[in-house]
Amino acid sequence: MPRIAIARLWYEANSFAPGLTGEEPFRSREWARGAAALEAYRGTATELGALAEFLAARPGWQAVVLRCASAQPGPPLRADLFAAWRDEVLEGLRQGGPWDGVYLSLHGACLVEGEAQPELAFLRALRGLLGPDLPVVASFDPHANLLPEVAGLLDGASIYRTYPHIDMDAAARRALAQLERRIGGAPRAHGVMAKRPMVLHSFHMRHEAGPMAEIWELARREEAAAEILDASPIGGFAWGDTPGAGPGALVYATSRAAAAAAADRLADAIAARRARFDLALPGPQDALAQALAAPPGTVALLDPADNPLSGGLCDTPGLLRALLAAKLEVPAVFAFLHDAALVARAAAAGQGAVLECDLGGRVTPDFGPPVAARAVVERLTEGRFTNTGPMERGAPVDLGPTALLRVGALGIIIASRKEAAIDPAFFALHGIDPSAQRLLAVKGKNHFRAAFAPLCVALVECDAPGPAALDLRGLPFRQVPRDWLPPAP
Repeated sequence: MPRIAIARLWYEANSFAPGLTGEEPFRSREWARGAAALEAYRGTATELGALAEFLAARPGWQAVVLRCASAQPGPPLRADLFAAWRDEVLEGLRQGGPWDGVYLSLHGACLVEGEAQPELAFLRALRGLLGPDLPVVASFDPHANLLPEVAGLLDGASIYRTYPHIDMDAAARRALAQLERRIGGAPRAHGVMAKRPMVLHSFHMRHEAGPMAEIWELARREEAAAEILDASPIGGFAWGDTPGAGPGALVYATSRAAAAAAADRLADAIAARRARFDLALPGPQDALAQALAAPPGTVALLDPADNPLSGGLCDTPGLLRALLAAKLEVPAVFAFLHDAALVARAAAAGQGAVLECDLGGRVTPDFGPPVAARAVVERLTEGRFTNTGPMERGAPVDLGPTALLRVGALGIIIASRKEAAIDPAFFALHGIDPSAQRLLAVKGKNHFRAAFAPLCVALVECDAPGPAALDLRGLPFRQVPRDWLPPAP
C-alpha cells in the first residue's frame, strides 16, 4: 500500500512589517511532526484535519509526517529558521524513503530574509532530491505570490476557494485526490500557471460577492470539462514585494493545451475586472461616525491596515486613538493590541487595579505615536480557547496571557501573542458577548466576516496607517514595478 510523506509551511509574509519573524510564533501555534501533528488537528476544518480524515478512510496507507509549521502572518522569516525547516524536511525525505508520494501544505506567500521565493526554492531542492517522477502535490492559499515554474514542479495542486478561508480542508482533499490518482497509475497531469502583471487589493476577493466570486464561478465551469482536473484562481498578496506578486490561475489537466487555455481564460477574466478590485475607505474618525449612525445592533468597525492576517502588528494606534477621543457612551470593545509587557503589568497589578499606560506604537512609531490612557484592569486570562466558528473550526488557539482593560465604555483587549480576533471564542474568553456590544472595533478584514457578518447589522472598514495600508503606492516596493500597483485611493 502507498507510503507518503507530509510536510507543511504555512506562513504569509508582509514585506513592510518591521523586523523578522523567528521561532516563537511557530512554537506557540504549530511546530510539530509525527503523529502529534495530525492528532492536534483531527476533526478540524484545516488541511491537516482533512489529511487525518483521508488517512482514516485508507487504513492501508502509511503516512510519515515530517516538520509541520504555521504561524500568523508577519514580517519575513529569519533565514536560519527557514533553513532549519527546509533542511529537516529534506533530510527526512532522504532518510525515510522509499516513498510513493508527497503531500505539501504551503501558503505560497512566504518571504525569507534574502529569499523572495522560498516555496519555489524549496520545491526545486525537493525535485533535485527526489527526481522528476515521484508524485508530489500541494495545497495553497489563494493569496499566494508564486512564479509559473511552480506548476511544473508539482503533479497536482489546489487552492482554497473561499475568502474568508473556510475551505482549507476541501483544498487539501482536492490535492490528495490528485495524489491518489497519480499513485494509482494515472499519467502525470500537466500543470500551467498563468500570471498577469498587476497587484490587486484583497478587499474585494470575497467568495460570496464581487469580482472574485465571479472568477471562482468561472473556475467551476472550467472544471466541468473532462480534461480539467483542477482550476484554481490566484488573487495574490498585495503586501508581498516579490517577483511572484500578482493574480493569475493554476490549472492541472490531462493535456497541456487544455491546462494553458483554461489558465489564460481565468487570468484574463481577473485582469478584465482589475478596476473593480480598487476602493477608497474613510479615515478612523469618519468610519467611527458611520458606525455609530448605523441601525440599532452590533456594528463591526474594522482596521484592515493592521490586520494580523495581512501581516499587521496589532500595534498601530490610529483607530484606538479615534475611539478614545470620542469618549464613547455605548458598549464597545477594541480587539486587540499585541503587548506582552503590558499584560504582565496588568497581571502584576491585579484585577481592579488602575494603570497609567501607553497603548500602541510599541513596535515602531512609524504608524503613529502611542496613546496615553488611564485604564482599569477588568479581566485576566491564560489566553487559551478552541475555535468555534467556521474558519479553522475546532483548532486550538493560544494567545498567551491576556488582559481586558477598560477606559470608560470601551474595553481594550491586550494579548501576549498575535492571533487574529476572528472567532467568537476570542471574545467569550474575555467575558464579552459580541451581540451585547454596539461596536466591535477589530484589527481585521475579510476573515472576520466568516463568523461575525451574521451577527452584525453593518461592517465599516477604515483606512488608518499600518503595514497593510490601502495606499500601496505609499509603500517602498522594490521588486514589483510601480505600474503594477493600483491607483492611490
